[in-house]
Amino acid sequence: MTTVPTSPVDTGTREQDLLHEVADGVGALMEFWGFKRVMGRVWTLLYLRGDALSAAELCDQLSISSGAASMALSELEHWAVVRRIRRQGDRREYFEAETDIWKMISRVLRERELQQIDRVLEVFDRAREKLRAMATGSERNRLEEMLERLGKLADLARVGRGLLIAMVQQGRVDLGPLMRFARPRRT
Repeated sequence: MTTVPTSPVDTGTREQDLLHEVADGVGALMEFWGFKRVMGRVWTLLYLRGDALSAAELCDQLSISSGAASMALSELEHWAVVRRIRRQGDRREYFEAETDIWKMISRVLRERELQQIDRVLEVFDRAREKLRAMATGSERNRLEEMLERLGKLADLARVGRGLLIAMVQQGRVDLGPLMRFARPRRT
């Protein structure tokens, strides 16, 4: 069996196809996490290339509109996963990817997930106060059971919050509290 040598054009096309495949995979993952798919595609291309690219180059290489590129780049800048740079003697703006993946993930955990947990804990606390005030008379037993279950939800949220804080601040997690929570209490 003979092998046919590949031309630089073939290699470039195969590389572009692989970049698109990976960018699409990361885009799908980012979409699963609640971000726009195009954000994952843009960041991935910048990250894998390792070079700063202009918005026009991103549009061309990813086959996206300038509007889609502009919105994605703006959101990626907000999350500090890409930064805008200038090249001397060139009026265009270029974009490069943040390469510290843990830095990116910890920012999202800190600014999005932790805030969401804090909001739900506030809801739980308000609901618990209202349930305590309502837990009188014939409905007392049912409302106290609901209050206990709401307390368990709040405990779970606090464990999740603690895990996220440990991950963000220390880069490590102690699963002991989660294991204690996961074991059912013996009555």
